[in-house]
Amino acid sequence: MRTVQDVYIIFRNELAMTMRIKFALIIGLIQPFVYLLLFGPLLTRALPNGHDAWRFYIPGLLVQLGLFATGYAGFNLIPDMRSGFIERMRVTPVSRLALLLGRMIRDAVVLLIQAIPLLIMGFIMGMRAPILGVLIGLIFVLVMGVSLSALSYTLALGLPNEYLFAPVLNSVAVPLMLLSGILLPLSFAPKWLDWIAHANPLRYIVDAIRDLFAGQYTAGGVGIGVLVAFGLAILSTWYGLRIFNRRTA
Repeated sequence: MRTVQDVYIIFRNELAMTMRIKFALIIGLIQPFVYLLLFGPLLTRALPNGHDAWRFYIPGLLVQLGLFATGYAGFNLIPDMRSGFIERMRVTPVSRLALLLGRMIRDAVVLLIQAIPLLIMGFIMGMRAPILGVLIGLIFVLVMGVSLSALSYTLALGLPNEYLFAPVLNSVAVPLMLLSGILLPLSFAPKWLDWIAHANPLRYIVDAIRDLFAGQYTAGGVGIGVLVAFGLAILSTWYGLRIFNRRTA
C-alpha cells in the first residue's frame, strides 16, 4: 500500500506540473493534426473507400501520437538528473519504483488527453467506427504509451551524454513509424520490406487497433496485438525499473 500511495503522489505532482503548461499539450498534437488534415484527404483517394481510409488512418495516427508523445518522455527526466533532483529523492522514504511508475502513468494520461481531440476530428472528417472498438483501441494506445515511456526513461538514464538523446531517439522512432504501416498499408511494400516490418512490434499494435476500429475482434489480429502490447509493456517496465534502480543505487 505504501508503494501505491507513493506512485499516486508522484503521478499527481507530475501531472499537475504538466497541466500548468497547457501549451505543451497543444504542441504535441500539431504533428498528428498536420498529417490528418494534409495527408488524410490524399489517402481517401488512394484507397478504395473513403470511410475505410479514415478507419485505416486514424489508428495509425494514434500510434504515431503515442510514439512521439511518450517516446520523448525521457526529455523530462534529463533536467531532474542535471539538477540533482533524482539524487535528492534517494534519501526520502519514496520508493524508487514509484519515482518511475508515477511518471509513466502521467505520460499515459497525457497521451489519453491528446488522443481524444484526434479521435473527435477523425469522426468529423468521416471516420465510422464502433464505440466499443474505439475504446478498446484507446487501451492499446495507452499500454503502448507505457511501454515507450519506460524505454524512453531507460534511454535517458543509459546514455553517457544528454545531448545524444534526441538524435538517438530520432534514429529509432522514425524507422519504427515507417515500418509500422502508419501512413500506408504495408501490403504496398516490397516483400523484403514487409519481412523487416514483421520485426516491428508496433506493426501488430497498429493492425490490432485497425481491426478494432473495423469491428473485427479476431484472435489473429486483436489477439496477437494483445500479446505484443502487454508483453512489450511488461518487459519495458521491468527493464526500465532495473536500469532506474541501478542508476539510483
